[in-house]
Amino acid sequence: MVEKRTALRRRPQLSEEVASHVRHRIMSGEVSPGDFIRLDETAAELGVSVTPVREALLTLRGEGIVELVPHRGYRVSPLTPEDIVDIFWLQGRIAVELVRRAAPKITDAELDRLAELTAALSIAVENGKPEDVENCEFEFHRVLNRLAESAKLAWFLNNATRYTPTRLYATDREWGRAAVRNHEELIDALVRNDIDAACELMKQQFTDGAERLIAHRG
Repeated sequence: MVEKRTALRRRPQLSEEVASHVRHRIMSGEVSPGDFIRLDETAAELGVSVTPVREALLTLRGEGIVELVPHRGYRVSPLTPEDIVDIFWLQGRIAVELVRRAAPKITDAELDRLAELTAALSIAVENGKPEDVENCEFEFHRVLNRLAESAKLAWFLNNATRYTPTRLYATDREWGRAAVRNHEELIDALVRNDIDAACELMKQQFTDGAERLIAHRG
């Protein structure tokens, strides 16, 4: 998948943005295990100095995504299908618990908002607007996560989803249409107050995400 890269502005969290960029490339399979991430090439690609790139790679080394090879630089660590399943399993477990806590508190206003976001997601998918797809998907889950009133769990989920290559999914129309169907069924389950069905549908989102990413990476 070829994307146009834009220069990142200089600001305090710049190294975090560089880390997110490299993390996405690794998780999506744009770079493979064993490949080296070159500081100068990455800096030139993003229009930044090598300092935030170096800081980003130190962060990713701490996450086990890259490893430092003496005198050669940073190399992408192995990432197996089992690793991907584990990552999405963790995300799914947290997301399911959040929707379980949110379901009894949901009101007609929130249900209407979820329906609006799902309709907007469908339009974005069909129009091929990945940025809008990402935004709608993020806002949909944020509505539920806020209702759960479980700040720590939501924080853990936010950190776990850093390993999801969202742009990869947002450009996949098949995934987008499946996400719309899932959201519609999830809303219907919440309207019926069928919490078990809502939890199962939330779990399916992450199981499907893992399966698609494994298939994409080959």
